[in-house]
Amino acid sequence: MSTLHFGTKSLPGRQLRPASAFPAIRDPITFSVRTALDEDDGLFIGYGMFTDSLPYTMQDDYDGSTQPLTFACAVLENEWLRAEFVLDLGGRLWSLYDKAAKRDLLSNNREFLPCNLAIRNAWCAGGVEWNFARRGHDAQTCSPRFAAALKDDDGTPVLRIYEFSRDRVTPFQIDFFLPDDSRFLFARTRISNTNDHVVPMYWWSNIAVPERPGCRLIVPAMESYANAYLHGAHSLAKIPMPDGEGFDASYPCNFRNAKDHFYKIPDTHRKYETVLYEDGYGLIECSTRRLQGRKLFVWGQNTGGQRWQRKLLDKDSPNYLEIQAGLAKTQQECLPMPPKTTWEWLEAYGAIQLNPSDVFGSWENAVNAVTRKLDAMLPEAQLDEMLARTRQSIALKPAAAVHYGSGWAALEERRRGASLTHHLDFGSCGPEQQEWLELLEHGCMDDEPPRSFMVQDEWFNLLKKAVENHPQSWKIHYHLALNYFRRQDLERANAAIDASIACHRSAWNLHAKAYLRRASGHKEEVVELLLEALALRPNDTSLLKESSKTLMECQAYAPLAALMQSLDKSLRQQASVRLIDAQALAYTGHLDEAEAILDTLDVDDLPGIREGDISLAKLYVYVQCQKAARDGRTLNPSDVVVPARLDLRMST
Repeated sequence: MSTLHFGTKSLPGRQLRPASAFPAIRDPITFSVRTALDEDDGLFIGYGMFTDSLPYTMQDDYDGSTQPLTFACAVLENEWLRAEFVLDLGGRLWSLYDKAAKRDLLSNNREFLPCNLAIRNAWCAGGVEWNFARRGHDAQTCSPRFAAALKDDDGTPVLRIYEFSRDRVTPFQIDFFLPDDSRFLFARTRISNTNDHVVPMYWWSNIAVPERPGCRLIVPAMESYANAYLHGAHSLAKIPMPDGEGFDASYPCNFRNAKDHFYKIPDTHRKYETVLYEDGYGLIECSTRRLQGRKLFVWGQNTGGQRWQRKLLDKDSPNYLEIQAGLAKTQQECLPMPPKTTWEWLEAYGAIQLNPSDVFGSWENAVNAVTRKLDAMLPEAQLDEMLARTRQSIALKPAAAVHYGSGWAALEERRRGASLTHHLDFGSCGPEQQEWLELLEHGCMDDEPPRSFMVQDEWFNLLKKAVENHPQSWKIHYHLALNYFRRQDLERANAAIDASIACHRSAWNLHAKAYLRRASGHKEEVVELLLEALALRPNDTSLLKESSKTLMECQAYAPLAALMQSLDKSLRQQASVRLIDAQALAYTGHLDEAEAILDTLDVDDLPGIREGDISLAKLYVYVQCQKAARDGRTLNPSDVVVPARLDLRMST
């Protein structure tokens, strides 16, 4: 019998503390991709990308040692499989266990070790992550999502996980079910554009599986859009599979550096991807054809890639790689979704076993062998029939929430005066939504610090109307400034933030003014503004971490060093703050003191370093070269050997 039950999952890990109180406006999102494609590839490269992280705040406060943690979870189970979902972490499919083979099909991380890889910073490795609406690791990947329980018409239990995108103003749901005798877990996804306009839409199911020596990826494609990471930019080129890299790229362990491959599966071919180990066993993921994209990501075998692997995983887990399934053919694009439209697809996850001699030979033979095996196990027509049948028997059935996500859908329903859907229970508004409810219902806002941020057009229009009636509201002027900033109207954004400060000086409007002046090219004001904002929030770790990057950028090394000296001792002892201290010391000439701090640091103690950020290695090289110069020696930076404990460079 298939069963569904809700409970808790205990894991050691780093505590994720409350998100930053400030909007994420420091780092403009630059989208740079070089392409070498054919005129008939038809990719929507660059479509639907954002220039900032609004309306989100960063989940960036998780320094410290591991401790016992508890998360809400749900478990679907039958005779063959056990699927565990962590509802508090974006509904992630944390593990999928093959009970017959007694093997984990997914990378089953035994610790919660957030690191800085997602849209809102915090991200964890392992399992299957559901990335919706905006390019990148999902904004809700480390936040609760809604969950409900229901049943198919035949009594099969169904776990529904759902939420609402603030970026696209659209709801989505995934209905998971595991029929009694099934060797596959099914994930039925439904996205609805309930708006009156086209929206750019994004979806990638991000699947982590163990990376073991000799494993091979099989996908029914003879070409790949290979993506290289080049100094913060992307370079996309179409190459033949499997040897277009100059080596056999179907073996993930052959990659030295971090790399993406997006596979060009023919439109006429069914969509699947599998990773098989030396005994011919592995996970296979397949779907109906709406989900056309498939991807491989590897960290690579170099020092930095291997350090990232161990930084993200518990000490006993093997390295992992990612296979992914998406709406578009690459992750450098969204697809235009028409108004009042619903898109649906069905994925299946399960074990596959083949004779090793059939899959570790020629590429064409391996693809044919896997395709034949999958067709025998789960014909594509069966997936299509199941998707159609379950639209009424599962997808459109109402079900009450048993676990709650955010209040943003409830707020949107209040704004519209109508439900987004008739069958999804989005609960009610919470504290984050209260000031927006006040704006909606009374046309005003309180004078308390902001609790959340909105850049949706309808709320922008309400703010413009409200400021006419409340010209002395610092908060309304402030939110208007953020909305103008989102629309790259820097002249009006600067005017609005100056009006806000004229009403009342706060850490929020000073912080915003600093970054608006920076964006407008007036960096001379930035340091003074940030130091004043920090003085108003002296123990705000998130504000300190963010501002220190900008102070370094402005070469305000002495003020930063003085700021470090003024901090509470407990705050200054945090590893991430000690790194800031080392930077300030190094660039004010206190090389030995900076090196003493670096000698005590390890990348595992610095979870907040961003993927692709090589500043730690550069700091080490700088200190060594400056010490050599002080001693009358010449040291070439390329000759400095960075200790592995400080090296997160993803390509060498």
